[in-house]
Amino acid sequence: MSRCEELFAEARRYIPGGVNSPVRAFRSVGCAPVFATRGEGAYIWDADGRKYADYIGSWGPLILGHAYAPVTEAVCAAARGGASFGLPTEREVEMARLIAELVEGVELVRMVSSGTEAVLSALRVARGFTGRELIVKFEGCYHGHSDGMLVKAGSGLATAGRPDSAGVTAKTAAETISCRYNDVGEMKEIFAAHKGEIAAVIVEPVGANMGVVPPAPGFLESLRELTTAQGALLIFDEVITGFRLSLNCASGYFGVTPDLWTFGKIIGGGLPVGAYGGRRDVMSVVAPLGPVYQAGTLSGNPVAMAAGLAALKTLRGAPHIYKELAAKGERLRRGLAEIFKKCDIPACVQGIESLATIFFTEGPVRSYDDAKKSDTARYARYWKSMEKRGVLLAPSQFEALFISAAHSGEDIEYFLSCAEEAARGGEL
Repeated sequence: MSRCEELFAEARRYIPGGVNSPVRAFRSVGCAPVFATRGEGAYIWDADGRKYADYIGSWGPLILGHAYAPVTEAVCAAARGGASFGLPTEREVEMARLIAELVEGVELVRMVSSGTEAVLSALRVARGFTGRELIVKFEGCYHGHSDGMLVKAGSGLATAGRPDSAGVTAKTAAETISCRYNDVGEMKEIFAAHKGEIAAVIVEPVGANMGVVPPAPGFLESLRELTTAQGALLIFDEVITGFRLSLNCASGYFGVTPDLWTFGKIIGGGLPVGAYGGRRDVMSVVAPLGPVYQAGTLSGNPVAMAAGLAALKTLRGAPHIYKELAAKGERLRRGLAEIFKKCDIPACVQGIESLATIFFTEGPVRSYDDAKKSDTARYARYWKSMEKRGVLLAPSQFEALFISAAHSGEDIEYFLSCAEEAARGGEL
């Protein structure tokens, strides 16, 4: 038994399923989890001493790679000064100012400790500001595990959701309506059926939790027009896309300005963090300015703020990083598409900038319905073929592949050579 297998057996004695987040169980690929021991640049090492080129990247935060020196140095310096105070610090002011400077339309920012917390807070703000109850979300978009976001679509186009998790009440789920991603027609029908009742529409501007599904031309613009016309708020969940697509986030990248944003991942430099922000008039309903209550002992934690500031300042000071990430992403996606086509393997390679997903289905994938047609058994075989060659991917068909600034051109070419070897060898 390997050390990773031993650790997993021990973990199952004390942790539900042996993991602290379900995808880490590696059930979709049928093996024990990889237990990480350290990371450096584009690589990680597991408990058995194996080295991997890492394309999970802590699910998005590590855009600069593992143990990036300016981030680790900032963390150490901050920790030496005190890990937590429960009082305001200068760093949280600097972080809020930096986000507002970089993202047009953000005027006030509130720090929290996770993406889930950011989303549930933003939804509460939307309801408090509009005086309405209904929220519209999109199938395949993940917004954390707050009760109202764990819903499935109803049986009809404009039907309220039903619980997608035990412990979520039907009453709570009924306050959320689920719509097909990229389907403007269905969204119009929902607004027509619930005129004057919708508080907000929340969307991942690039779907990244059903695999990577970019917005269709005009989709985000239509959401902006519909919400504005009916007095509803538009919320961009940029926990993944925030500072990933560009220094101005997805809203700047696509030129569509929502009313509220949620952030996480990159703004913490790898430490637990979240934030929500937006227009001054909307955010002014948040206590102590207004009646919408939200609080957190570790919100604006000084160590997390130090890590995030180091990461964001690096990105702001080196705009060439985004051009290089885009080039690596394009090379990887194009190369994979060519390999699968030559080997006659049904696959659709999608992505944007430094994000990618290989869907083992005929494409394009424009919605969660399309993504669910993927051959998950083939993905598991693909994952295992790459893992044994030292390339670590997300252990699920429906997750993103993350490229970091630490990945070299040689890393990308090695990835492609491994994929071609597996495809030509009949391993997929």
